[in-house]
Amino acid sequence: MFNQGGLSLDQAPPISVVLRFFITASIFGILAGVLLLIFGREVFASSSGAVILTHTLALGVMASFMLGALFQMLPVIAGVVLQTPTKKAMFVHITFTLGVMFLLIAFYTASNYLYLISAFLLTLSLLFITYIMISNLLKLRDHSSSSKGMLFALIGFTITIILGLYLLLALGGFIEGVYFSKLKQLHYSFGLFGWVALLIISISFQVIEMFYVTPSYPDKISKYLVLIIFALLLFSPLQNTISTILISLLFIIYAILTIKRLLKRKRPTKDATVWFWHFGMGMLIASMSILIAGQFIENETLNSLSYLTFIFFALSIVFAMVYKIVPFLVWFHLSNQGFMDAPLMFDIVNPKEIKKHFYLHIATFTFLILGLFSDYLFVVASLMVIASFGLLLYHLVYAANKYNYTQKNSKPIKW
Repeated sequence: MFNQGGLSLDQAPPISVVLRFFITASIFGILAGVLLLIFGREVFASSSGAVILTHTLALGVMASFMLGALFQMLPVIAGVVLQTPTKKAMFVHITFTLGVMFLLIAFYTASNYLYLISAFLLTLSLLFITYIMISNLLKLRDHSSSSKGMLFALIGFTITIILGLYLLLALGGFIEGVYFSKLKQLHYSFGLFGWVALLIISISFQVIEMFYVTPSYPDKISKYLVLIIFALLLFSPLQNTISTILISLLFIIYAILTIKRLLKRKRPTKDATVWFWHFGMGMLIASMSILIAGQFIENETLNSLSYLTFIFFALSIVFAMVYKIVPFLVWFHLSNQGFMDAPLMFDIVNPKEIKKHFYLHIATFTFLILGLFSDYLFVVASLMVIASFGLLLYHLVYAANKYNYTQKNSKPIKW
């Protein structure tokens, strides 16, 4: 049906599979902004507030976006066919969303039973889908750099889930939790670096070249970067200065190479999704540089800056990918079904709207940084977070409505 640069859309899942996760992620993003308003700038100093906000972003936002992307990317990039994707996605979506909600309430109330319920739901949903995805990836005979990277990212996610289960059972008083502090650090490291960052890197090896017509990454980078970072996380966790510096430098190298690829693209048209990628890579460089500095200077503000810049690295890439993927999927699925009046991608999300979101994204980051030192500016930043995810939610719902409207009010041509 469609094949370019090793991508195949023949086995792409229904668009509803992707949109349900993306819309849920946007709603959790709005919730994150509300939580910032509630907790205020003390959220970075408050253990309970920080944990609630972190898991709202890491699970509610990032994991939702990435699960939706994987349902789409595994068949397209890796050629992995997920049987009955709609049923699997619905089961995972419901149990996972409920698990996240119970988890956030458990953190707020410190309820033993809610810790147990959330642990059960999250473990059930996430281990179920990671097992299916990993087992299918292991069956592949010919791996690309992206498919190998996604495999390691999913293994990293599985480790994060198992560690999270241990921590929740310890918080609920169901086990002693002797290794709580050490495993908490591992949970953090694998969640941010072994899952979020590695998945972004893995997907970028293929989509950067395809979406933006750029030179490919150097062979040694695409073949070994993910493997080396994963090995450093696995055998030398982020608990010593040397491993922290090595991993940080590898991320910085990747970011610089990605910026160079984008600067050399063959179609240098104005595209706000490219701006998101540039900003995201800048945030990754900043986050890793601050992390290195933090090995020699103990400062809470540095920790907050490192966390914020990493979050905006991940969000920038997510926004860039969503604005590329969703308009294309709406057009592709409708065209594939024979609707000759399928809306063009520019009609689904206008490029000017993406630029507006980019400017709002930059302003949100700026006010969050300034808000670390001012209660008033932090309130403004919190409202901007709500507006940013609200704008994304609007575009996603508009795309879904456009898709449904075309199906209901147009007649497909039968070939």
